[in-house]
This record gives sequence, C-alpha cells and structure tokens, in this order.
Amino acid sequence: MARRVTLGQGHLADALLPKGLGSNPRLDRIAGLLDWAALEAVLSGLRSGERGAPPYPAVLMFRALLLQQWYALSDPGLEEALGDRLSCRRFVGLGMQQAGPDHVTLWRFREALASAGLDRAAFAEVNRQLDALGLVVRAGTLIDATLIAAQSHPPPQGSGADGASRLVGVAREPAARWTRRGRRHHFGYKAHIAVDQGSGLVREVRLTAANVNETVLADALVQGDERAVYADKAYDTHARRRWLRARGIKPRLMHRANRHHRLTPRQEQANTLMGRVRGRVETAFAVLKRHYGHGRARYLTLARNTARLLLGCTAMNLRRALVLTG
Repeated sequence: MARRVTLGQGHLADALLPKGLGSNPRLDRIAGLLDWAALEAVLSGLRSGERGAPPYPAVLMFRALLLQQWYALSDPGLEEALGDRLSCRRFVGLGMQQAGPDHVTLWRFREALASAGLDRAAFAEVNRQLDALGLVVRAGTLIDATLIAAQSHPPPQGSGADGASRLVGVAREPAARWTRRGRRHHFGYKAHIAVDQGSGLVREVRLTAANVNETVLADALVQGDERAVYADKAYDTHARRRWLRARGIKPRLMHRANRHHRLTPRQEQANTLMGRVRGRVETAFAVLKRHYGHGRARYLTLARNTARLLLGCTAMNLRRALVLTG
C-alpha cells in the first residue's frame, strides 16, 4: 500500500537548508493567518484522486490551488512551481524529499472539490475565519456583475436570419451564452459578486451564463446582516426596495428613469453619491481579471468555471486580509 503524504512532514534535508532560504513573507503571513486544521475538517474525506499514489492531504492540495490563483498558473505550470520553487513548496507543506502532485492529480482534486460542493464550503470557511478576526465591517454590501469571456472563440454574432452564429460555440460550451452590452456582443459567462463595503472582502459569488440579468441574482447576494445595499440602476425595482427595508437594510440602489418618469434633481444627486460608493466593487473585478486571469474562462463547463471563480475570490480575500491586518 502506498504511503500517505503528510502535510509539513520534516526531513533532514529541510534542516540543512540555510535559514530563510525559499521563504516568501507574503505566503508565510497567509500561512499563519488561518486555522488550517478547521479548513482540513471542511475538506475531510476529499482525495487528490481515486487512482495514483501517494494521496496528498486535502489541505495541501487546496493550498496549491490558492497558489495557482495568485500566480495565474495552469495545472502544468503549478506542477512546475511546486517542483522547483521553494517558497511554494514551503507554503503547501512539501518537504525537500517529497514529490509534489502532478498536473493530473491537481486536476482530479479540483474536480472532486467542485463535485462535492466543497469549493463553496471552503470559501465560506475562509470567510468565517476572516470574520472572526474582525475584518468584515457590514456597513454595506456592494453588488454588481461582470462579463467573463468563454473559453471557446466563436465568430462574432451575426445578424443573419438563420442565427447560425448563436449556435457556434454553444455546442462546444453549453453553459455559455451570447449577450449584448451597448453595441458589442459577448459570448460567455457573468460573475455576480457581493463585496463588503468597509473591507473590500468578497462575501458571496455566483457564476451564470452571460444572458442572465443581474437582477435575477441580486437577492441571493444580499447577506442580511449589512446596514445597506449599494447597486447600480440595473438592480432598481420597487419590490427590491420594499424587500430590503422589511429586513432593516437601507436600499442604496441607484434610481432608474423611464419614459414616464424622469429623475428629479434630488435623485440625480443621490445617484452620484451612491455611485461613488458602489463603484468600489470594480476594484474586485479588476483584480480578478488583470492579476488572476479571470477575464476569460479556463474551462468549458459552468461547474469547473464556478470552482475556479470561488478559488479566485478565496485567494483574493486572503491577499486583502494581509492589507487589513497590516
């Protein structure tokens, strides 16, 4: 029977390394930020794959997937990083004489994580611990959505009566859909997130097809313990304002004009003030897309891309926590 790999297992070779060699202060701080035993309990029973040996501890594999997000690595790229970067090996808990997981093992673990629904459970556990550190402010929740391009590259959507261009790409990537923003057509997905106003931490995240209207997911993003909800005009409905007020939450939704009712000067002024607060959610989108590579989906299914987005938001929250803890 294959020997099980133990997280943080010491070896003589590790003791002989010069002090500080391979250390990364940022990764070291993140490693000390969480109670990993509690996270390990959440991931209990999850294997790195049904085949192959030796099996790796789930928390080691989860740490590896966090590295993948921070450095925007592919699975083969992550395998290489765990093979030749001491800081990465230290962070996940690999000893000098231990072989790291290969890209197939990493793939299988992420598949198992998503299949068991533990990608969202791990995201929630990390947020619970950050909340216990006093980092979640609850002054308000900023909700918004952003488009994420599909992995496949269909031709531009045409205007022909046959609508053939609508079917190109959907056959290969069934969960992705076309949508229109302004004069441009987009094929892919839509990420819906809720960000804590005071801290910038992502408290909830959902991924849908690109053609799902923002307002459909809005109520699911409301946490219920915030003092206000900030959102742009797409989320403005009388029913939602009543729903929020009934829960003691101030509806800071930007007012939307229609053909029958123009905005009053007071409403326009309120929109300007609320927009300055609401706009801070764009920072989270910018980090996810520019630094973590989430401008385009990496996989062809909604479940796999959802798992990647949850891991990205978990990783982003941990990096943000370093700033908040000074």
